[in-house]
Amino acid sequence: QVQLVESGGGLVQPGGSLRLSCAVSGIFFSMDDMGWYRQVLGKQREFIARITSDGRANIKDSVEGRFTISTDNAKNTVYLQMNSLKPEDTAVYYCAANLKIRAGDFTYQYWGQGTQVTVSS
Repeated sequence: QVQLVESGGGLVQPGGSLRLSCAVSGIFFSMDDMGWYRQVLGKQREFIARITSDGRANIKDSVEGRFTISTDNAKNTVYLQMNSLKPEDTAVYYCAANLKIRAGDFTYQYWGQGTQVTVSS
């Protein structure tokens, strides 16, 4: 059974940094990409960043230059380095992975449980 487990959230002051991690465990055939989303209570979940298995990344315009996505393919782990954090970055951050459990399967999206990031003085 595939599981995604996020870590690294917490409380940080404005201007501070956090590094989120998301590890994929379980048996699967291949992974297309991994990404990060965030959600504020009462609002829709929004895309933040995505990186493909061959290292191509794209990041939401409003966080580009402050957030960086990277992976350790050997560990099936994706990271989100967040610098110069602002109060409006406060949200629950979720990671997602698009992968195939077996060869020939469709690609399905799997989600982590989320980690809270609070930016406040």
